[in-house]
Amino acid sequence: MISRKSVITFGMVAIPIAMYTATQDNDIHFNQLHKEDKSRIRYKKTCAHCDKEITAKDIVKGYEYDDGKYVVVTEEEIEKIKTEKEKSIQILHFAELNQISPVYYNKTYQAAPEAGGEKAFELLRAALMNEQKIAIGKTVMGTKDTLMAIIPREDGILIATMFYAEDIKELQKQYSKPDISEQELTMAKMLINAMDTPFDPTQYKDEYQEKLRMLIESKISGKEVVAAEAGNTGKVIDLMEALRASVDKAQKVKELA
Repeated sequence: MISRKSVITFGMVAIPIAMYTATQDNDIHFNQLHKEDKSRIRYKKTCAHCDKEITAKDIVKGYEYDDGKYVVVTEEEIEKIKTEKEKSIQILHFAELNQISPVYYNKTYQAAPEAGGEKAFELLRAALMNEQKIAIGKTVMGTKDTLMAIIPREDGILIATMFYAEDIKELQKQYSKPDISEQELTMAKMLINAMDTPFDPTQYKDEYQEKLRMLIESKISGKEVVAAEAGNTGKVIDLMEALRASVDKAQKVKELA
């Protein structure tokens, strides 16, 4: 499903695109029920003045400019003040991918060229890939300027919305860095290299969601819920010994793979 249509602009080049959401929610979701009779809990929107239940068609946007005083702004008025420049994704500059901390990325979209934009789209993708760069741009989404990273891939382009610097919290808890020995560092690097394999997202799955589905299926069929077995707490008694044991195990696993 198309999430949004836009135009990527840089210099005098304009590339019409469609943006598709790149992720989906596969989590199990629970409804809230009344404990007594197991009926669904529902929430109603009511007017604070007349106490009537309100439907979506009766709701408008209002900005409180003074205590209890609002000015109403419609979606049409919000769209009317946008220029073509603000509706498009303007590339501001180019940067190295590894210069950006992952904490700045918010939501990711897949981009595809619209009719007539295929060649310019592929030219941008190929140039970014060859130079190992990403583009930083911005556009208006909703009611704010949104920063975006345009990221080339072998099979297309990803567009990630980004947080502003002021949106990012400082590290909540600092720690005093203890001294580490050269031997400990060498052993840690050996463990990293022993566990170094190409990233393949198909190899990972949400195992806890599977256990949750099994719990639900057991409850539906009337079976007793069995407690999970206690696992290893992973407490480290001796750091070097733990590292050596981990390296040995990782190397054996790699040899069998």
